[in-house]
Amino acid sequence: MVGPTLIDIREHIEALATEDGQYYLRCGRMGDRPVPAAGTRFPDRVTARAAARATEQYRSALQRYDPQVPFYDLIVCEETAQDTTVAHERNSETGSPPDRLSEPDLTDSATPERHDLVEFCHRVAGAVFETLSEAGYDSVEGAVMDTYFELAETVGDPDELCLCLLESMASELDERLFPADQAEVLADAATRLESPSEDGDSLERSLTALQQRGVIESYTRSPYSVDLDGGSGVVVVQISGYALSAQDGRLPVLPLTLELCRHHAEQSPQSVQVTAVDGDWQLTFGLADTGEQNGLVSAPIEGEV
Repeated sequence: MVGPTLIDIREHIEALATEDGQYYLRCGRMGDRPVPAAGTRFPDRVTARAAARATEQYRSALQRYDPQVPFYDLIVCEETAQDTTVAHERNSETGSPPDRLSEPDLTDSATPERHDLVEFCHRVAGAVFETLSEAGYDSVEGAVMDTYFELAETVGDPDELCLCLLESMASELDERLFPADQAEVLADAATRLESPSEDGDSLERSLTALQQRGVIESYTRSPYSVDLDGGSGVVVVQISGYALSAQDGRLPVLPLTLELCRHHAEQSPQSVQVTAVDGDWQLTFGLADTGEQNGLVSAPIEGEV
C-alpha cells in the first residue's frame, strides 16, 4: 500500500536531517522547498543528496494517489555563515553541476499564483492521505481515489483536477467518518505540514496564508465573541473567490479548517456553519469545546447559492 511507503520515506528523510545542518533542498526552477523535505536541513552534501533521492521517491509514490503532483528539479543548496542561501551550481570538489534527479519540465506555463494554489492542494492531499493510511482508514482512501479517477476521465485541466481531489476528499471524509474522527484526522494532518510562525493572531495568519496561496481572493472577519484564553469562542469570516466549489448543497471546507488547525492546534475549530451571501461564503467557526462537532470537512449551506 502506498501510505506506509510515504510514511517510511518521510521518517527516513527526518532521520537524515539535523537542526544545525547547512544544506537543504529546493527546486532549481521554482525555488520551492518541496514536501517532505521542506524545513529540513542536512549536515553535508552527501546526506543532502541522499535526502533528495528519497524526496523524489516520496513524490513518485504520491503520484500514485495524485498523478498531477508537481515536478521538481531538485538541487542541493548551502546556507552561508551570513544566513544567506547560495545554490551550488557547481560542486566545489568535482566541478560538476548539482544533482538533478530527472530532466526538468520546461513546458510549465502556470502563473506563480496558480502554482502556489496547486502546490497547496497537493500538500494538503498528501498530508491527509498519510494520516488516513497510518490510521487504517483504507476504505476512505479507496473511495477518494475511485472518485478522483472517475473525475480524471472528464476533467481535462490538471489544475482543476487537483481542486477536484480536495473536493472529493472532503465529501468522502464527511460521509464515511464520524465528526470526532474527522477532527483527529485534521489534527494529525496539520502536524505533517510545515510549522507556521507564532507571531500575531492565529486566525489572521491562517486567512492571510490562504489568500496568499490563492485558496481565497479576499476575506473579512469579526472579532472573537469570547476571548480564546477563556477556552471558547465564535468567529465569523466572509470569504470571496473560494477556489473550491459547492457539492450537493455542502461546501468543502477541509483546506480551511486544516489551515486553522495548523496555526492554532491548541484550539482548532469544533464546528463550521456556512451561509451563502451575495456570491460569497460566510463561515461561522465554533471554537468552544461543547462536545458537538460538525461541518469540519464539508458543511451544509444555508441560503440560496
